[in-house]
Amino acid sequence: VQLQASGGGLVQPGGSLRLSCVATGSTSDIEAIGWGPQALGKEREGVSCIRISEDITTYADSVKGRFTISRDNAKNTVFLQMDSVEPEDTAVYYCAADLAYTLTSAINPGRYDYWGRGTLVTVSS
Repeated sequence: VQLQASGGGLVQPGGSLRLSCVATGSTSDIEAIGWGPQALGKEREGVSCIRISEDITTYADSVKGRFTISRDNAKNTVFLQMDSVEPEDTAVYYCAADLAYTLTSAINPGRYDYWGRGTLVTVSS
């Protein structure tokens, strides 16, 4: 499984950005895709996850109501719509594939099996 995130850039506080994650390879093995930003000097955290087969979504409290995760199975692509962004959202955003989904730990970055290259999101005026 290979993953490639894109769509990052510079955005002003309160603005919006949409990230994309394209999966290739053995995509039929993927049960869920998540997003895990890592800010400079901090550990990677999980903020959102979507179960591919049932469209079940999970969000961290820090992004709930502001970020929306969605999927396009025909294109093996998962999106992260980021609205009302804050300077604290600044990070490199990585997407990851989970081959054994569990709801209770869906956004735990430690459970993901494959990580792609990230895309930098900078929130600044």
